[in-house]
Amino acid sequence: MAQVPEPSPPQAAADLPCVRLDLAGFITDWNDEAARFFGYRADEVIGQHLLFLNLQEDGDLTELSGLPPDADSVTAIVFRRTKAGQATKARLSLQAERDAAGEPVGLCARYEPLRIDIPLEDKLRLYVNIIEDSSQGVLVTDHTGHIVMVNRAFTDITGYSADEAIGQTPDLLRSGRHDAEFRAQVQSAMQGAGLWIGEIMGRRKNGEVFPQSVCVSAVRNDRGEVTHAFSIFSDISHHHETELRLQRLANFDHVTNLPNRLLLTQLMTQALAQAKRSGECGAVLVLHLHRLSWVYDTFGHDVGDEYVAQAAHRLQGGLREQDILARLGHDKLAVTLINMRQPEHAAVVAQKLLAQLGTSLSVQGHELDAPATIGIALYPGNGMETAGLLRYAEIACQRADPEAETPVIFFSEEMNQKATERFRLEGELRHAISQGQLELFHQPKVSLRNGHIVGAEALLRWNHPRHGLLTPGHFVPLAEDTSLILELGEWVLAEACRQIMMWRSTGLDMPPLAVNLSARQFDRHLPKRIERLLDSFRVSPQHLKLEITESLMVRNPDEVVQIMNELAAMGLGIALDDFGTGYSSLAYLKRFPITTLKIDRSFVIGVPHQPNDCAIAQAIVTMGKQLRQEIVAEGVENREQMHYLRELGCDQLQGYLFSKPLPAHEYERLVREDVRLTL
Repeated sequence: MAQVPEPSPPQAAADLPCVRLDLAGFITDWNDEAARFFGYRADEVIGQHLLFLNLQEDGDLTELSGLPPDADSVTAIVFRRTKAGQATKARLSLQAERDAAGEPVGLCARYEPLRIDIPLEDKLRLYVNIIEDSSQGVLVTDHTGHIVMVNRAFTDITGYSADEAIGQTPDLLRSGRHDAEFRAQVQSAMQGAGLWIGEIMGRRKNGEVFPQSVCVSAVRNDRGEVTHAFSIFSDISHHHETELRLQRLANFDHVTNLPNRLLLTQLMTQALAQAKRSGECGAVLVLHLHRLSWVYDTFGHDVGDEYVAQAAHRLQGGLREQDILARLGHDKLAVTLINMRQPEHAAVVAQKLLAQLGTSLSVQGHELDAPATIGIALYPGNGMETAGLLRYAEIACQRADPEAETPVIFFSEEMNQKATERFRLEGELRHAISQGQLELFHQPKVSLRNGHIVGAEALLRWNHPRHGLLTPGHFVPLAEDTSLILELGEWVLAEACRQIMMWRSTGLDMPPLAVNLSARQFDRHLPKRIERLLDSFRVSPQHLKLEITESLMVRNPDEVVQIMNELAAMGLGIALDDFGTGYSSLAYLKRFPITTLKIDRSFVIGVPHQPNDCAIAQAIVTMGKQLRQEIVAEGVENREQMHYLRELGCDQLQGYLFSKPLPAHEYERLVREDVRLTL
């Protein structure tokens, strides 16, 4: 051990690590500062020889060898090893301890920690190695913002080699996922505003976007000028993937992949908050799969899991995109219906869900039924709190009977009665279609040029066995909420074609008959269906007209215009019904092959005395004439209205002034007798 005379240490001796030794070099005492400096507790070192702290066993000698027999103290610079294996540098003060006779009985070694200096050349080489061997990507730019250096990890992470990156700007990695304000913050850090730490989405050479944790700062020269900027980043894709997996485990049911009760509660709370702001109504449904426990007990967990997964998949197919389907527990699922038009629609959805489960589930070779009951709570009627609505729906579900005709129960008795009536009416309407209780009435259209009948609109009636003749307002809204509207629509088209055929078979040349189409009928197969009906009944397209509403045109304009063009190409006339009450647009009138505009009765009733109704009627007539379309006024009830509309240039009228809707044989008589309107 080299002896280096040095001045007394500036640090107080009491604050320094102190080790006491016997004359053989074994440790007899070890203070708290020594424990902090070397990392060993006193009970770990007392009794050991001091050699165990030496950095190199064959090099540096113990403190004992450095103290001459006749000297009381000595100082030296020494290197020692901590418990963690790190090398430390210290100034050693070694002091002999003597007895009353002056004989040495031990030693006290005090250590003053010193910084280990590394030569500049070694330090630079160390820095370079650290940067090159780091698992983090490093990118350095000059004052112009161009890349001047990258490390190997940069290439490993981004896919760009050093040759490809140097000379480019960091925009090379730009993903396009961040706004201008975010990029300005990063750019400001590169220009010396201070350290910026955060997460950025970058883009690899292969185009893949990936998340990265980034540290960005600037480098200054001796004058404080920014000369370079650096970015140190890590690919944290695996962290995000792990986080997503953990979130999924916490929030989703692993069998059905549906939200669990925890996530459902969060989603419902958000939906209810939105409903409070907007005044929307909605419903919470709890569905009980009655056979699930039996399936698990009988066939085991694999079959049981697949059974509930298939059931969940079917239920999802009966819901809108914004509705929420979740698994509440073992055999219960929950549905949140968001933004319903009417509360009773919840019962329609419930019936639809039960229908989705109506056919058996094929699970690993077993055909298994899926009987279920549904309880319904409504908001805001039954409250606006998530926990309360779920509890009410579960209570209602417990009261529902799987053997009942309608195994759906509302928490509210009033809604139960409405739902029961609705289900009864739906069943009767299905029966009416198959039992011939439906009939077409006809309301004539009259020319305002000569008073002759020039056509008619076919209007559906239901000859109800108890309630008598029902108009569409009593049952079409119900049909629109179910698949029945498709059956009704097809029946009306077929019946209209049959009547036209019957009239022509008797030699009667009837004017065109117009049929109203539901938006749900208007799909890409409609032209083919109508073509088959026309061929089947040997009806010319000129004898059939189609009436649609404005709302249909804005649903999916590109698809609708293609279907309408096919229908027009077949020779079918197309009328726009209730014009002015929906999404009226000159663009639609120009784009769609419409031959007739029908002025809605709500604008006719006020003419000629209401200025607003007169202005609207005049505008519609003028617009139609400019587009060379036929104009029909609906709901004309008196001669004042007729004269005003005729003077405007309206082509036809339809209303009680001439005739109410009539059964087919009465309408036929009017045509045969050539009954005219006196103009």
